[in-house]
Amino acid sequence: MQTPNPSTITLLVFLPLVAWRVYARFRRMVGRQRLSRIRPWITLAIFPILLVLLCFAAREHLERLGWLAGGLGFGGLLGIFGLRKTRFEPTPQGLFYTPNAHLGIALSLLFAGRIAYRLFEIYTAGPTAQHGMGDFARSPLTLAVFGLLAGYYISYAIGLVRWRFGVLRAKREREALGRDV
Repeated sequence: MQTPNPSTITLLVFLPLVAWRVYARFRRMVGRQRLSRIRPWITLAIFPILLVLLCFAAREHLERLGWLAGGLGFGGLLGIFGLRKTRFEPTPQGLFYTPNAHLGIALSLLFAGRIAYRLFEIYTAGPTAQHGMGDFARSPLTLAVFGLLAGYYISYAIGLVRWRFGVLRAKREREALGRDV
C-alpha cells in the first residue's frame, strides 16, 4: 500500500473544517439572524487588518493591488446593494435581519468555488511544491475575490452598525418623550 503524500493528508484534515465553515457561512448569509452587538465590530476589525497584510504581501506588484482594490470597490457597492435588499426587524425579542438569499447564495458559491479551486491547485502541485502565504497574494483572481468579499462584509457590517445605532437612538428618544409627558 502506498503511503499518502503530505498534501493528501493536509487535504483530508482540512476538508471537513472547510466544509463546516462553508456551511456556516451559507447559513449566515441566507437566513434570519439576530443582530449581534459584537460580530459586526469583529468584521470591521479583522477584514481591514487582513487587507493591510495582503497589501503588504503584494506591495511589489501594483497590478495585483489593482485587482484587490477593484474587488474591494465592487464588494463595497455589492454590500450597499445587499443592505437595501435586507429585511430589518426590530422586535421585543431583539434586533433581527434577513439578508437577500440570492446574493448570499452567490457569494457563498464564489467563496466555496475559490477555496475548492485553491485546494485543487495545492493537491495537483504535488508534495515538492512550496506553498505559503505569499502564494495567496500572487494570484490576482484570489486577491479580487478576497477584495470582493472583504468589501461586501465591511460595507454590510457598517450598515448593520448604523441600523442598530439608529434603532437604539429612536428607542432612547421615545423613552425621553415618554418621561417628559
